[in-house]
Amino acid sequence: MSQPLSGVVVADFSHVMAGPYASHLMRLMGATVIKIEPKHGDQFRNYGGDGRYDGMAPAFIAANAGKKSIALDLKNTEDLEIARSIVAKSEVLLENFRPGVIGRLGLGYETVKQLRPDIVFCSVSGYGQTGPYRDWPAIDNIVQATTGMMMLSGDESMPPVRVGFPIVDTLTGQSAALAITAALLRKRETGEGAHIDVSMFDASLAFMTSTLTPFLVTGNVMRRMGNTGYSGLPTASLFTARDGRQISLGVVQDNQFASLAKHLDRTDWLADARFATAAARRENFDLMQIELAGEIAKRDAADWERSMSEAGIPCGMVRRVEEAAELAGEAALLDLETPDEFPGKMRVPNVGFEISNGSPGTREAPPTLDGNRDEILEWLSRD
Repeated sequence: MSQPLSGVVVADFSHVMAGPYASHLMRLMGATVIKIEPKHGDQFRNYGGDGRYDGMAPAFIAANAGKKSIALDLKNTEDLEIARSIVAKSEVLLENFRPGVIGRLGLGYETVKQLRPDIVFCSVSGYGQTGPYRDWPAIDNIVQATTGMMMLSGDESMPPVRVGFPIVDTLTGQSAALAITAALLRKRETGEGAHIDVSMFDASLAFMTSTLTPFLVTGNVMRRMGNTGYSGLPTASLFTARDGRQISLGVVQDNQFASLAKHLDRTDWLADARFATAAARRENFDLMQIELAGEIAKRDAADWERSMSEAGIPCGMVRRVEEAAELAGEAALLDLETPDEFPGKMRVPNVGFEISNGSPGTREAPPTLDGNRDEILEWLSRD
């Protein structure tokens, strides 16, 4: 059964994470992705400092499963002609060079349209292809800083806090994949291609809508709430259980609070004017948390997670990444075909959703550098 993007060919000139993650998602949905790398390869091939993984570093595996690789020097006339031939047979061109670089290499949008008039051409950059900041270099942690994202985590007493993984890279890649897919749908209707400008900065602002929109509407800046949830309620926060493990509660509705009070045998809270309403609980934030913390300390975290979840009370135990991986459903993680010489096991997350027919995924490992040259050149030779 074919996947949603089966038949789509992507000429992928991107490197590191934001661009490759976009084409990675497309590959998992069935697209053929031709990764056009420099002769030395995508720098993520040797990322992380552990020489055992050189050429196939975990950071590279994370965004390149099932792609095909050809290594080209785009400043070499013969190699540039191969790249142009690949583009001419592709529906999508993806690049994340600094603005203007792809044009200087002879593969800018206006030039490429002469090769493929209906090309969907996606440019990913830090601050967009136009505007006063277009030439500023940017990577994930830079954009976390410039968008205000670092001022959302932690509490008001803390210095800026970086989100602990490259969230800007992956959210930008997801935005680019969505934009490309939308342009492909439109092309099916109109026959027209498009030039897509994906900015890491703008994509981050879009993902920050739950914080940015309240400011845009009211002019008020939301306070940093640490581990308390978006609701600002004391019953949506972290608590330490008897065994020292922590649980996160998400009790934000009155019916959930009633269930919590019953579950803890604290129905007295429902008649207490200090806690009976959400407004009262906010007003008596610290007192509510003290009362609740005392109850949570009576049982172990896993016990609370199970019993509260079964009772319809939003509750989750704080886990380490390796513990969370053990909970993943069958379709959530992909086991890739691992070469015998590879020092570990190749597993990556899937796209995060399933489809009733043609679900995303692949078993193919990421390509070795230039590993598909002969296959790609043979494909180019066909009419």
